[in-house]
Amino acid sequence: MTGQIISLFRREVALATRAGGGATMGVVFFLILVALMPLSLGPDLALLSRIGPALLWLGVLLATLLGLDRLFKADWEDGSLDLLTMSEVPLALTVLTKTLAHWVTTGLPLVLAAPLLGIMLNVEPKGLAVVAFTLLVGTPALASIGAIGAALTVALRRGGLLVPVLVLPLSVPVLIFGISATQSALIGPVPMTTPLAVLAALSLASLVLAPWASAAALRLALE
Repeated sequence: MTGQIISLFRREVALATRAGGGATMGVVFFLILVALMPLSLGPDLALLSRIGPALLWLGVLLATLLGLDRLFKADWEDGSLDLLTMSEVPLALTVLTKTLAHWVTTGLPLVLAAPLLGIMLNVEPKGLAVVAFTLLVGTPALASIGAIGAALTVALRRGGLLVPVLVLPLSVPVLIFGISATQSALIGPVPMTTPLAVLAALSLASLVLAPWASAAALRLALE
């Protein structure tokens, strides 16, 4: 079973890299979004420095939505989803593997790009490190929640339009505690450990519960 999971993970990473829609598309969208912020807010460096971490978190949240509709759609279209369902590997574990592969090809590059793009928003060096750390903790939750939305819309002809509508409201708690942890580390007064612990709990709970919810939605789509 371990070999099948590793093979599936490698397959998902290879497909995302080959299609050019994983790291490249997300980072380019993130770059465009961050580049537009100074143009829309004006040249006030103090304002950009103050709200820069929140803008980076918002940009990562929006960038993670790209490609979510293809997480299970390709398997649905070519019949691979039926084979994955009938495999000896539990479907929830298969979903978790695909979600982790999606995070590696989409979420992790955004985490690595955030400190570089934060320089454009005049974020202080300490803030860049804190943003990267909180994103590293919180983006697995965004990927897991996104998998639920992708599974719910896999059988719909234009389901890609519904994925952001389903995922964004569920991602609000992750966004709130991610920004709170960053702001607490930079300006206080609440210790960073409090919102960071909640953020980590959200990621762990999402990684445990979201695959089961996604697997149930996929089975319902196959009926």
